[in-house]
Amino acid sequence: MFQRFILAVQQSNLTKQEKRAALQSVARDTTSGFITSMRHLFMAFGITSIAMLAMMFIKPELADKFKNLSPFAEAEATVEAEVPPPSLAMLMQAPGKVNTSANVHAAGYSEEDAKMLGNQRQQEWVTNWLSKRYRVASDATNMLVSAAYLTAKEIKLDPLLILSVMAIESGLNPFAESPVGAQGLMQVMSKVHHEKFEDMGGVKAALNPVANIKVGALILKDYVSRTGSVEAGLKMYVGAGAFDSDSGYGSRVLTEYKRLKDVSAGKKVPTTFAAPATAAPLPRPLEAAPAIKSEPTEAKAKTTHTEQVAAL
Repeated sequence: MFQRFILAVQQSNLTKQEKRAALQSVARDTTSGFITSMRHLFMAFGITSIAMLAMMFIKPELADKFKNLSPFAEAEATVEAEVPPPSLAMLMQAPGKVNTSANVHAAGYSEEDAKMLGNQRQQEWVTNWLSKRYRVASDATNMLVSAAYLTAKEIKLDPLLILSVMAIESGLNPFAESPVGAQGLMQVMSKVHHEKFEDMGGVKAALNPVANIKVGALILKDYVSRTGSVEAGLKMYVGAGAFDSDSGYGSRVLTEYKRLKDVSAGKKVPTTFAAPATAAPLPRPLEAAPAIKSEPTEAKAKTTHTEQVAAL
C-alpha cells in the first residue's frame, strides 16, 4: 500500500515541491506510527513482567516452573553435567584395604554400644557445633564426624572421645603437622606407628583423614585399655606417660568431651569460650613410647620433652 501511494504521488500532476512534501508527510506518519506501536509493545511487556514478578513473590514455587520453561535451562544443566565438582566423599575415601562401612554393618552392637553411639540427630548436632566452633565448612565437618563415628562403631570406642582428641590435637585440620612429625587430625607419629599404616598404603596415608582417624583411635583405645583409665590413656597418647604431668592435655580433651556430650544431649552449648579452643600440639618424643616404664637411656630424651612442654 505504501509503495502504491508513492507511485500515485509520482504519477500525479503535483509539482515537485508538493510531491516532496507529500512523501515527507507519509514518512513522518509511518515513523510516528512505528514508534507508537513499539512504545505500546514495551509498555505491555513491562506490565506483563511486573505481573509475573508479583505472582512469583506471592507464590515462590512458580519461580521454579518459569525457570524450567527457560530455553537456557537445558543448556545450563548440560554444562554442569560435563564438569562435575569434586566429591568430598571421594576425597575422604580410605586408602588400601580399609573398608570401614562393611565392617560396621557386619558387626553387632549391644544396647550400651548403641547408646554410646547415639542416633543420626545427635550426630547432626555434634557436626553443626564443631563446624561453628572450629570454623570448618559444614560439608567437610560432616565427613570428618561421619568417619569418626564409623571408626567408633568398628573398634567400639566412644566417638565423642575421638572427636575431642581430634579437636584439641589439630582443630579438625587434616593436614596439621607438628615440628617433630606428628601428623593429621589426631597427630599420629607415623614414623613410630608406621606398621599400622601398612594396609593403607604406608606412612603417606597419615594425612588421609579416614586412615588417620582409624590409626589414632586404635592407638588411643590401646593406651586406655592398657592403663585402665581414659585419663592415663590420654597421658600416654600425648607422650607423657612416664611423667607426673601432661601439662593439662588430658584436662583440655575431657573438657571438650564434656561439651560434646552436652551438645549430643540437645543442650545449648556456646561455641566460644574465654580460654583458647585449642592449644599447639604437644611435641611427642621421636622414639616409640607405648610402655609406661621407660628405659634409663630414654630419660634424657623424656626430660627434654618435659622442658619443651613447660616452655609452652
